[in-house]
Amino acid sequence: MYLILILSGILCLVYFVCIAFFVGHGTNFYFIWLFLGLFAILWGILLKKGIWEAHFPRWFRRLFILLVCVSGILFIITEGCILSGFSKKGPEGLDYLVVLGAQMKSGGPSKALQYRLDEAIRYLEENPDTQVIVSGGQGPDEHISEAQGMYDYLVEKGIDPSRITKEDKSVNTFQNLTFSAEFLDEANDSVGVVSNNFHVFRAEKIAQKAGYTDVHGISAKGEPFLQLNNMMREFFGVMKDFLCGNM
Repeated sequence: MYLILILSGILCLVYFVCIAFFVGHGTNFYFIWLFLGLFAILWGILLKKGIWEAHFPRWFRRLFILLVCVSGILFIITEGCILSGFSKKGPEGLDYLVVLGAQMKSGGPSKALQYRLDEAIRYLEENPDTQVIVSGGQGPDEHISEAQGMYDYLVEKGIDPSRITKEDKSVNTFQNLTFSAEFLDEANDSVGVVSNNFHVFRAEKIAQKAGYTDVHGISAKGEPFLQLNNMMREFFGVMKDFLCGNM
C-alpha cells in the first residue's frame, strides 16, 4: 500500500512540474497536484515506518479511511456524469448557439477557447439559420472582453457579423447562461451550449436550471495534456454549483 501511495505521489508531482514549467495554464488550480503528491508521499512514509498505526488512534484512522472512501465514490460518480457530456453535438437547426467564454490572451483566444469557437464555426456553417451568442466579460488579465475576442475570431473565420450577439458582462458559467438568456426566449428557442468536453455536463445542467427548456450541450475537444487537470477542476466546479443551487 505504501509503495502505491509513494508512486502515485511522485506521478502527481511530475504532472505538476510539467504543467507549471512546460505546458502552461490559465488558473492556479494545478497546484492541487503538488498538494496531492506531497500528501500521498507523506502518507506512504507514515505507513512504511509504522508511524500511522503507532501514533494515530484507531478511531481517527477509521474515520480518515471512511472519508477517503466516501470522497472517492462521490468523485467517481461525478466524473461519470462529466464524461457523459463528452460526445454531445446537439441536433441540427437550433435557433441559437451560446459559446461560453474562456481566457483571452494578447495574441487571441486561448487554446481551450479556440476549440470552442472552431466547434461553433463547424455548426454555424452547417446550419446557416442559427444565430450565435458569444458570452464572456473581461478579466483583470485580459486586454479585451472574451465576447469581443470571440466575435473578432468568428468574423475573421467568415461568420456573418449579423449572426453574432455579444454578451460581455458575465464572469462565470452561471452568469454566461443567465445573461445570454436576455437575448433569446429561453422558454421557446432551441439552444446549443458550446464548451469544452469536460465542461458540457455542468453547462447543460446550469442552463436547464436557468430556465432553458430546449437546450443541448455541444462538445468541443479539450487540451489533451491538461485533460486530467481539467477533469479534476470540473469535479469541484460541479460540487460548487450543486451546493449553490445553480444546477
